[in-house]
Amino acid sequence: MSTLTDSEDEADQRPSFAKVQTKTVAPPFSNTQGKKLSTLKRPFAKISSDGDAGQKASFALSPTKFVKKRDDTQVEMSEAAKKMMAKMGHKEGEGLGKHGQGRTQIVEASNQRGRRGLGMVVPGLEPADVDWDFSKEEIIIDEVIEWIPPYTGQMPTLEEMMQWKVVGPKKREIDDETNFCSEESLMLVLNGKSVFDVLEPEEMRRARTRSNPYETIRGAFFLNRAAMKMANMDATLGFMFTDPKSAKGEPLVEPNELLYFVDICAGPGGFSEYVLWRRKGESKGFGMTLKGANDFKLEDFFAGPPEMFEPHYGVGGKDGDGDIFRPDNQAEFAKFVLANTDGKGVHFVMADGGFSVEGQENIQEILSKQLYLCQFLVALMVLRPGGHFVCKLFDLFTPFSVGLVYLMNMIFEQVSICKPVTSRPANSERYIVCKNMKSNKETVQNYFHTINVDLCHYMSALSTEDILHIVPLNTLINDELFFTYMVNSNEELAKLQAINLKKIEVFTKNSNLYESRQASVRKDCLAKWKIPDEVRAAPGRPEPEKMFNTLIKDGYSDVFGATGDRLTPDKLHSIKSLYSYSCIVRGEGSSFYLLGCGRSNCYKWDGKNKGKWQKLDFRVELPSKTLLEVQSVTELRGEGKGQKRQTSIHVLDAFFLCGEDVCSMSFEKRQEKLSKFIKALRKTTRSDLHQIHKLDIFPLHKADVIFDKLAMRQVKGANKPRLCYCAESGNFFLPSGLSIIRTVKEPWNRCQSKSTGHAYWYNLSTGKSLYECPPESIATVRDCKLSVLLWDWEEGVKVHKDQEKEYPGLVSKSQFLEHIEKIKLL
Repeated sequence: MSTLTDSEDEADQRPSFAKVQTKTVAPPFSNTQGKKLSTLKRPFAKISSDGDAGQKASFALSPTKFVKKRDDTQVEMSEAAKKMMAKMGHKEGEGLGKHGQGRTQIVEASNQRGRRGLGMVVPGLEPADVDWDFSKEEIIIDEVIEWIPPYTGQMPTLEEMMQWKVVGPKKREIDDETNFCSEESLMLVLNGKSVFDVLEPEEMRRARTRSNPYETIRGAFFLNRAAMKMANMDATLGFMFTDPKSAKGEPLVEPNELLYFVDICAGPGGFSEYVLWRRKGESKGFGMTLKGANDFKLEDFFAGPPEMFEPHYGVGGKDGDGDIFRPDNQAEFAKFVLANTDGKGVHFVMADGGFSVEGQENIQEILSKQLYLCQFLVALMVLRPGGHFVCKLFDLFTPFSVGLVYLMNMIFEQVSICKPVTSRPANSERYIVCKNMKSNKETVQNYFHTINVDLCHYMSALSTEDILHIVPLNTLINDELFFTYMVNSNEELAKLQAINLKKIEVFTKNSNLYESRQASVRKDCLAKWKIPDEVRAAPGRPEPEKMFNTLIKDGYSDVFGATGDRLTPDKLHSIKSLYSYSCIVRGEGSSFYLLGCGRSNCYKWDGKNKGKWQKLDFRVELPSKTLLEVQSVTELRGEGKGQKRQTSIHVLDAFFLCGEDVCSMSFEKRQEKLSKFIKALRKTTRSDLHQIHKLDIFPLHKADVIFDKLAMRQVKGANKPRLCYCAESGNFFLPSGLSIIRTVKEPWNRCQSKSTGHAYWYNLSTGKSLYECPPESIATVRDCKLSVLLWDWEEGVKVHKDQEKEYPGLVSKSQFLEHIEKIKLL
């Protein structure tokens, strides 16, 4: 039933209960509960308790005594109370009132619970002195995953699979689905759910919260409980998702590659927030979910950087509806994902779809069949070979659902049905985990597509028919290893669910029961999953000066104001080692520093007036604690009247990336990190954002390639062609010159052996040579900034054959390349 599923946005409320040996009890009308007897102004009694939870207390009002009864314990009314009663006209053996008509028998204590109406009694859930044996309940911290035996048969053709489909009368009951579990287990689950049908939902939730030993794990510092389910499964599976491996145990993510993932039917996005947090800015996610109340809530991603996640909703992109049932949405989303992963697809897919089935909880599996199918289908469309998949399911009793699992087992190396401990034990929820997709997915993918097209018709309210089987029942049963696995899985999960439904029932009846192991379980699980035990907190108002001072330590005061040395003929001839320098083509305009404080909270500073950070006057999104040196450059595309302009951000170097300090890394390592970072930020659906680009880096010994990218082009507003630098994207911009960066720290030079072709490092001061890069030769961001040479392509500096003027005394292309060739001959 719906009240037993995990509601991600419900408030966690935990009543407090204390075991006491002595308690004071006041009549219902008193607001003085807990005060000493001598302070009370109304008749009152004090009793001794034996400490047993759940025993009912009752009050007796007799002609001679005000008695509190509990088992065989009776307490006489105080003398003061007797005198008060006598003044009111009370006589021994009679009730109060003019004619002694007052009540003389015992008055039961109120049994009213929660928001129930006074006197309301819920059949089967009346308050009772029941207890629960906690010692028989095993607390699991080290979870074990059982895998379905691998499929070893031949892959059928699509034509053969199409013969497997069975269409029949639409079925809307599940109590006869006993092919893959016993009738007893099925009835335990169905009857266990129905007990709560008439119970007020909040009362059931309170009992569930108190009874579940894993309840206080909640979402930790993440958006919701879903994030912790993903963290739980990821750690249990050896971080299979955030550090994916091939079937041979080799990393799926290449050294200079981002971790790519897809999150479908998963708003508000807890799964993705966890992955983005775990990978610390070195991942890129794509998501599709229904627009509206169930959309992704990127503004609530406090832990992981939402800037590395891009929603897409099928046809219409960011303006689509996100309906995963629509084949055109599936195709458009897959096209988008492949285009943004260099045609390779993603490393893993997560799916967490579900919808309200209130009043039809026992047939949730039947109602969810198309959702199961479409999540599986989209995963196959966007996964790369070797990729992984995890998807939330509910019951797996029907041949249709079991057939889906069977087909997935055909095309993945390993498949498991598991229920992580963070999934509440009293609900039907479970997850299918598929590891290492094989290369023969096309047949199953096409079959799924065909089935979905049919289901779009059969699942309508007007249809009286439905697809009942997608794999012959005999095939599922005759595969003995698969069949045994599915039966055992259903039996074990049904037993777990039935036990915990009973536990909630007991906790509903006895409100004094409480799971005392919750705190220790939370602590042990978080440590096991490598999740800090921290409280979720919203980021405060960004203060750029404060963040900058936190990031940048002492020793950088001379860096931000440095402008570099002008390249003169003398400076050119001081360059002795080509392999110690790299070049970047700068655009027109001055550089500045860009500080990201999260989302569009970005600030700029010219590096001159200390602490004078200004809000950007154009829209860029950067993760918090990101500090870059950049240029704002006008890029052009096309010729003539159709020429288009756009302002882009060119990144020259990086200090911090998503909180990671890259200042002390080598130039090459910083550029590698920067390349992945910028690729993760790219959002093709966001035309409102200024795009951030990483510049081409040219080793000095290959600087001649730069001049091949220069061309004289007609630019809007200019009377004659202008010198332009043409990028690989097809855009071009007006260059202002070249930054020549020393990427090896003096007195070291990086050289190349003429005999072996191998690189080595030579110390100019000591004459020492090493084939391994010495740490002291690494040029930090500070070293690069203070040693940069600026070759300004001003008037008279000829770098293209169609330029007319060339002034003596200025370094031009011919002199520059001549010096490079001269060094090569040394």
